[in-house]
Amino acid sequence: MDNPGVVAYAANDLRIEDVGEPRPAPDEAIVEIAYGGVCGSDLHYWMRGAAGASILREPMILGHEASGVVVSPAADGTGPDAGTPVAVHPLTARGDGVTPWPEDRPNLAPASTYLGSAMHLPHTQGAFARRVALPARMLYALPDGLDLRTAALAEPAAVAWHGLARAGDVRGKHVAVIGAGPIGQLVVAVARRAGAARITATDLHPLPLEIASSRGAETLDARDAEAIAALHADVVVESSGTVPGLASAVSAAVRGGTVVLLGLQRAGDVPVPMAMAITRELTLLGSFRFGAEFADVIAALADGSLDVSGIVTQELGVDQALEAFEVAADPSRSSKVLLAFDQR
Repeated sequence: MDNPGVVAYAANDLRIEDVGEPRPAPDEAIVEIAYGGVCGSDLHYWMRGAAGASILREPMILGHEASGVVVSPAADGTGPDAGTPVAVHPLTARGDGVTPWPEDRPNLAPASTYLGSAMHLPHTQGAFARRVALPARMLYALPDGLDLRTAALAEPAAVAWHGLARAGDVRGKHVAVIGAGPIGQLVVAVARRAGAARITATDLHPLPLEIASSRGAETLDARDAEAIAALHADVVVESSGTVPGLASAVSAAVRGGTVVLLGLQRAGDVPVPMAMAITRELTLLGSFRFGAEFADVIAALADGSLDVSGIVTQELGVDQALEAFEVAADPSRSSKVLLAFDQR
């Protein structure tokens, strides 16, 4: 198989197949992917055939967390040169001509596309293949000292960075993180870099709690409602994307505190303890993807101020993609799982 890719066809139909050689547009470079991080949305496409309202209607290459090396630069002369190691910013911001949106927040553009997303038809093919054609504007050259494996975490780290930034300056504050999966672990790392005085992480499983503890966070079993209600955290980041997690986030916040809704909840109505949020005068903030923070995240990864060591717990080759997805879907077995497309 010359150019293996990870392709979702439908629920429980994930295939590793030759996706053919990429045919770049003039503004696209060909990138040899080194590492790809398995995200929750990838798992949803595999397990359910949909991620929220984005429903698979045709085969789609998965993956939007990626790093690699440019092997053929864009023909129009834009972007990095051949041989440049890069991280991939997977967003293409687009308006729909009708819906207003703040243009300084590209993550909120209403008709945007994202690598490996079935929101639109045709689907936006992702980056889980050995060689892919990507718009040159998506490619961020890696600074000296930032390896490709770590750079694969730039996209999810930017999600965590953006989410915590929604709460403002957390220096000297108590930050609670509800759900210590990969994004929650990265929120812990970002909060530590941002100068939080105290960080508490909750989860249902021992492994993520052990990882969070190794990063200097206090930990709580997510089922311990009494202990969570006693946190009185200045800032709470809900990163589990679950209904119980949302209730815990409101409960954990100090009166007058801030709750960041980072984990994507299911579509439709979701029960929330709104009376508690109202009487405590909590500030509830949504957080979706990220925007201009990507370059700052790459710089912080490169200089070591954003420490993500230990968050990747499994690394498997592209020929083991199905096993990688199974491991990533089990939070008791792993934190972050990387697919290795090209061992360097």
